[in-house]
Amino acid sequence: QLQLVESGGDLVQPGGSLRLSCVSTEHTLNVWHIGWFRQAPGKEREKVSCISRDGIKTHYADFVKGRFTISRDKDKNAVLLQMDNLKPEDTAVYYCTTVFGIDSGGCRALGSWGKGTLVTVSS
Repeated sequence: QLQLVESGGDLVQPGGSLRLSCVSTEHTLNVWHIGWFRQAPGKEREKVSCISRDGIKTHYADFVKGRFTISRDKDKNAVLLQMDNLKPEDTAVYYCTTVFGIDSGGCRALGSWGKGTLVTVSS
């Protein structure tokens, strides 16, 4: 079973930036479509962004468009989520997982959930 590990979460002020990383220590990520999701306290998990296995297709939720960028680092076997201009409402635990595919509607989670990484945006 593919196990993904998220990292990079931290406490940051509004307007700040963070870069999250999603890696697998045992398997290549290049054969999987990958998505980032988040869950804020008291809320359901929601899709943030996803990227195709070849890195060509990407999808962003409306609430992060223009602020977040998803990408692949094949040398590090990682999928990155660059988050700029962070807002307090971005506070959540962020998860990555494999997804079925990417279309105009985005993507649906396929794999299991890891521990996630906590992003807190606060002054």
